[in-house]
Amino acid sequence: MLQKYNPKNENIHIYVGGELLPRDQAKVSVFDSSVQGGDAVWEGLRIYNGGIFCLDLHLDRLFASAKALAFEHIPSREIIIQAITQTLKKNGMYDDAHIRLTLTRGEKVTSSMDPRVNTKGSCLIVLAEWKPLVYDNEKGIRVISSSIRRNSPQFLDSKIHHANLLNNIQAKIQANFSGVDAAIMLDDDGFVSELNDTNLFLVKGETLFTPHADSCLHGITRGLVIQIAESVNIHVIERNLSLTEFYTADEVFATGTMGELTPVVEIDGRKIENLTGSNVMENLMTAFKELISEKCYKLNY
Repeated sequence: MLQKYNPKNENIHIYVGGELLPRDQAKVSVFDSSVQGGDAVWEGLRIYNGGIFCLDLHLDRLFASAKALAFEHIPSREIIIQAITQTLKKNGMYDDAHIRLTLTRGEKVTSSMDPRVNTKGSCLIVLAEWKPLVYDNEKGIRVISSSIRRNSPQFLDSKIHHANLLNNIQAKIQANFSGVDAAIMLDDDGFVSELNDTNLFLVKGETLFTPHADSCLHGITRGLVIQIAESVNIHVIERNLSLTEFYTADEVFATGTMGELTPVVEIDGRKIENLTGSNVMENLMTAFKELISEKCYKLNY
């Protein structure tokens, strides 16, 4: 599903390295680590009615990722929240918006892989845009399985929410050429990991299953869905899951900040058929919607 360009985003202001700049002036140096090697970490934030969904959890993950990559001179939580608030206020954004929050290792003094030449400290970018949810949660999405594997911890740990996304992008390219919305990425052993951009769940009968998060991100929406399910006595099992189990599931859905809960209606040409009449997904979607306001960090604009 291709997101349409919103003309309202033509005149947005973007926070880059301490400055709020018009869109056409918001740039990083060619020596920035994100340009030199994709050396950056990021979070996607969703704006609902003047608040940011699960902001503290997103910032916790941002700081953990930056620590794992040994970033230096990381801005404080207070500075980041202030930068976010300034950006949203400048753009008049209070709802139905999305933030790509990026922290790069910063600018290098010379082109190099060596982090020791990053002498200017990290660079914070707050890119806020007017955006609807990425997927149609009523219609659902069609997906394929990709030949591109998801990173395992032995190569590049997916628990680091890094900006080096080439394997995910390659999987998305395969989905694009196949005329579907997204691609399932498998782990090294051939078990389902996640979609190229979101986590996955399946329902069989009244039981909710999701892959082990060994080779995928511990998604924040994923974690919340598990909590919701357990709170209403839906049995949740995390284990290795094959493509066959997804093909034959009663319900399949994806979870993510930019998509909330999205039904998956077809995998590799197989229609997902709800043979048991399960309504687990519908109940979880309803409960999730009811929790959004509670989970939002209210900003002081």
